[in-house]
Amino acid sequence: MLAAQRQSAILDAVRSTGGVRVADLVDRFGVSDMTIRRDLEMLSDRGLILKVHGGATALRPGATEEPGFAAKAELHQRQKDAIAEKAAGLVQPGTAIALSAGTTTARLAQRLTAVEGLTVVTNSIPVADLFHRAGRPDQTVVLTGGVRTPSDALVGPIASAAVRSLHVDLLFLGVHGMSARAGFTTPNLLEAETDRALIDSARRTVVVADSSKWDVVGIATIADLAAAHVLVTDDQLPDEAREALTHAEIV
Repeated sequence: MLAAQRQSAILDAVRSTGGVRVADLVDRFGVSDMTIRRDLEMLSDRGLILKVHGGATALRPGATEEPGFAAKAELHQRQKDAIAEKAAGLVQPGTAIALSAGTTTARLAQRLTAVEGLTVVTNSIPVADLFHRAGRPDQTVVLTGGVRTPSDALVGPIASAAVRSLHVDLLFLGVHGMSARAGFTTPNLLEAETDRALIDSARRTVVVADSSKWDVVGIATIADLAAAHVLVTDDQLPDEAREALTHAEIV
């Protein structure tokens, strides 16, 4: 296969799934790691993709563009798994927790199905489905109603009203973006409202977000950085992000 053909196929993969990993491309095309990285560099130089650690994603979306759950689930899988593993350690048996929508919170949910006696409040259809399929009789899952978004969240007045009547020990909040200027953000106005209700319902808020979310800004601010008590992320945050988070007194 010629380099131009391979790069075209890589571009098609990025556009159809939202992102690709170098290791997967090496296996797919049977070429070296260096060759794939060179291909990604050329596509990036042409303004067709965004290079990230370990692969590439589609160009950063605008403030109102909301990728689907399946596309986002393919991105930064190693980082999300590590974040979910760390966050799961914060949950004690028998507590009441809330999980917002998102692919990172869904990975966390996979691990929490093993925790005894949980009560789980969520506006995420995939999260609720994970607990339902686990079938534990000692766990209670409360799924809010609401309007379904492309990322499989239930949002809007019905979801927000349901959340406001509840009180949980911990909220695990997934976000579209985070920045010193805009705080934690989402591309969906109704989702911002529902996420704010989730924050208000919780004694402590834990944001789970990989480093690619830094300096991404959606149209609606969910909350300032200081609204989070804890941020669980990976080790690729830039220095400016660490300074902003320290200033906001986030652990």
